[in-house]
Amino acid sequence: MSRAPSPRAVEAEAAAWLARVHGDQEDAARDALDAWLAEDPAHAAAFERASEIWAILPRAARSSEDEARLRAAPEPQPRLRAAMAMAASLVLGLGALWWALDRPGDYVTRPGEQQVATLGDGSRIALNTDTRVAVQYNADRRHITLDRGEAMFEVAHDADRPFVVIAGDTRIEALGTVFTVRRTRDEVVVTLIKGEVAVTLADARASGAPQTPMLLQPGERLTEPVAGPTRIESASVEAATAWRRGQTVFRDTPLGEAVTELNRYGGPQVIIDDPRVAALPISGVFTTNAPDFAEAVADLHGLDVQREGDTLHLQR
Repeated sequence: MSRAPSPRAVEAEAAAWLARVHGDQEDAARDALDAWLAEDPAHAAAFERASEIWAILPRAARSSEDEARLRAAPEPQPRLRAAMAMAASLVLGLGALWWALDRPGDYVTRPGEQQVATLGDGSRIALNTDTRVAVQYNADRRHITLDRGEAMFEVAHDADRPFVVIAGDTRIEALGTVFTVRRTRDEVVVTLIKGEVAVTLADARASGAPQTPMLLQPGERLTEPVAGPTRIESASVEAATAWRRGQTVFRDTPLGEAVTELNRYGGPQVIIDDPRVAALPISGVFTTNAPDFAEAVADLHGLDVQREGDTLHLQR
């Protein structure tokens, strides 16, 4: 009887298949890939994880352009094979990180980084830039603490073990669902993508009165500021999850807020000293690692960009 391949070997195969379908024989590779996926549910799960990692690779959007240049160059096949090998090694490298995160503990990303952790129960946590979460699992509960930053939670249903996220004084209990939580110094924001969550606020717990959790529906966002009333409003799911695609979406957002958001992702920091400039509205879809954001905004609003070391000053 043949021995089943190890999970790590399946992950390696999935990474290799991903590189093939991004190569110049995509159509042929797709047919063979479908056959491989049908062999075992573990193959499909591994390929999904590899695709998730590929999606968050820095500058992954350039891959198709790189492949086009390789196909147009002399002797394309050897160079393309080398590019595919490099792509596979990148996915495998991050795949090793994925497996390393498959356990309780503290998970951290630095500015500009994103990571995805698959937990032992099948739940997944995607960490955005500059984020820290702590995971504690036991026989009775699944407890996640968001110390800072932003994360998306895809929760595997387990009626016997509640999945609870604590962000500051906000408690979010998932009822088999997908949602994001963002924690800053000023507020906690919960956006429900799919399913249902129950949110308990700090003042409700502190009062000693019976707690009535606030139930969110898909497409709703709850904002609990440090100072001020709690708000529940409609939210764009596409905008709330844009960071998973390496993007951020602004709709008539004050430029100062937009700059603060993009500065989270590292790179040259943009500074606005003039409150009138900070109040200018900005709309559009921008990549989170775009180095030319300041120049694009300057062209739009007739501003100047002054560089001082690693900082860019936007001014009139």
